[in-house]
Amino acid sequence: MSNIWTIGWNMVKRTIGSRKGLMLYIVLPGIVVAAIISITGGIDNSSKATLLYTNLDNGAGGRHLLAELRSSGDYELTESPGEQEMKESVIGQDGIAGLLIPQDYSAQLLDGKQPQLKVYELKITEDSVLLKMKAAAIARQMLVTAATVKESGTGDPAGQFAAILQQAERHNAGSVRTDYDLYPRQTLGVITGMTLMFLMGLVTSAVNQVIDDRKSRTMMRMYSAPVRAYEIALGNFFGSFLVGIIQIAVVLVLGKWVLRYDYEIPMYLYFLVLAAFMLVSMGIAGTVAGLIRNPRNAGMLNALILTPTCMLGGCFWPLSIMPEYMQKAANFTPQKWAIQAVDIAATGGGWNELWLPFAVLGLMAAILLALGSATLRPNEAGISA
Repeated sequence: MSNIWTIGWNMVKRTIGSRKGLMLYIVLPGIVVAAIISITGGIDNSSKATLLYTNLDNGAGGRHLLAELRSSGDYELTESPGEQEMKESVIGQDGIAGLLIPQDYSAQLLDGKQPQLKVYELKITEDSVLLKMKAAAIARQMLVTAATVKESGTGDPAGQFAAILQQAERHNAGSVRTDYDLYPRQTLGVITGMTLMFLMGLVTSAVNQVIDDRKSRTMMRMYSAPVRAYEIALGNFFGSFLVGIIQIAVVLVLGKWVLRYDYEIPMYLYFLVLAAFMLVSMGIAGTVAGLIRNPRNAGMLNALILTPTCMLGGCFWPLSIMPEYMQKAANFTPQKWAIQAVDIAATGGGWNELWLPFAVLGLMAAILLALGSATLRPNEAGISA
């Protein structure tokens, strides 16, 4: 055990014992993740979008359309005095879009026609597309109501149409909400993904140090002493793992207690998820370091392992947007299971659901560590040594 601790502590000193190592593996990840938290943490997805409108209709149809959009709770309506002023406001990005209700809008509905609503937008966004869909749905409902009033053929059609729309605005027949948006915050996934990416950066450091030891025959000299191969592998593993724990602690302290970011899950649980992922990362480092004999091949590590697994595991975008075959392939990446564990915890899931991602991460770490110990072969020198 003392041999493992000595090798591990030496790995820690070599990784973050210098100013360059401290800046690269501790300070830089903390600063970058803190910057991401500062940018994304303050975004309020629940705020209403500003909708500019100009109502040229004097009837009940235009008034009802605006009343329904306002009652939806998704928009903050701002009136523009004219069409040209509304266009200028849209260009100035004072709102997500501009809605123009034409003249005689209500009269055309009563005539059985579907008048064209004009929507001005500077660029196509999710909010502007939803606005068009909602406005079209409300217009279709009013067209059906107008046709019913016209078929009745009694009294004043315009007055009856206005009375029916006014009664509809009261929403006496409602619905019961069952979906309370209990989803993990989207920015939490971005922050978690970036944190995992920086933790994976320690894999490169661990691999390079093992290759340097092999090239300089330091590992061979350790193996000639009363030190076994598995002790060398475990020493490198735990040394790099300890550096990762320090990195995780720095990132969480900056995010939670300095920037006051709400991770929406208990901090100990978030720490355990990142620590479990760190175990797998060090297992990857041990396996790769055992397989690489030529130091020149270490440069391909980022291109062949780190970046592809981060992309496939959902560090940069949600897994749901990827093709089905890529989603299945993501099951073999530790990033996918770490992010899934965070999502489960963020939605209030307990250990009856969390055991699966933790079990998968633990199994990955055990397998990779065993492979690393078996392939390390410290008695062999590097090819270029």
